[in-house]
Formats: sequence, structure tokens, C-alpha cells
Amino acid sequence: MDYTDLDISEIIQKLDTLKADSKPQWGEMSAQRMVEHLTDTIKIASGKVKFPLVVPEDKIEKMISFLDSDKPMARNIEVSFAKKSEDLRNEEIELAIDEFLLEWIDFEEHYSEDPNRTELHPYYGQLNYEQWCKLNAKHLKHHFEQFGIDA
Repeated sequence: MDYTDLDISEIIQKLDTLKADSKPQWGEMSAQRMVEHLTDTIKIASGKVKFPLVVPEDKIEKMISFLDSDKPMARNIEVSFAKKSEDLRNEEIELAIDEFLLEWIDFEEHYSEDPNRTELHPYYGQLNYEQWCKLNAKHLKHHFEQFGIDA
């Protein structure tokens, strides 16, 4: 998958290869928790869920440089807004994938209504649509590799 041009049908096709008992190559998230975590990030990108900035303002430029780079996200990284022990909110992984799809559609609509809109990411600051797409691509690649579905 070319992560510079996100195609929701390709993303869903990849997610559909996951099973409830799919094991990560690193980390402790279940497959369903990972899908719900991806959805949580899309909700932040759409402004539905808000978190305060946790990175000092003077570090934002460095974070954006990372976002613009080809460098992958670190394995086993922990962020304050993604709790490992959070309860699953969907009854099964297929419903979690459906939820992800609906939130992705909302994300696209959110920015199509106002292309100049930005939303705050706790570690990257105010991001526009293009920057959110870069972050989503990097994030998807990270978790797809985690679950061995990045073929």
C-alpha cells in the first residue's frame, strides 16, 4: 500500500485480514484494541475528541519535521492519550472496523467542509488536513507492521 495516498478501500481490505485472536509482533494491544485506537486517532483528527497539547511549543517544529520524514514511529511507544487498559467498546473486531470506516468518512467530510480547518494533536500541535493525512499514513503503517498486515 502506498501510504502517501490513503485509499479507504485498501485500508479496510487490510483491516479485514485481522482476526480477533491476531497477535502483534510487538506490544500488548489486541487486534481489536488496535483498530479502536486507530479510530480514536481519527476522532482527534476530526475534532470530535480533544486533548491538550502535551509537547512544549518549542518542540512542535521538530515533531512536524518527523511527520514530514520517512522515519517510522517507534515500536512500543506509549502516549498519554492512548491507554493500554481501556475497555473495548465494540462487541467484535468486525464492528470495530465498521466504526473505523464511519469515522474515516466523517474525517474526510470534516475537512472537505473547510479545507483550511486545523485540529490539535497532543504531540504535533495544530494540524491541517494534509498533515493529518501524513500522520494517519504513518500511524497506519506502524500498526499494520505491528500486526504483520503490511504486505
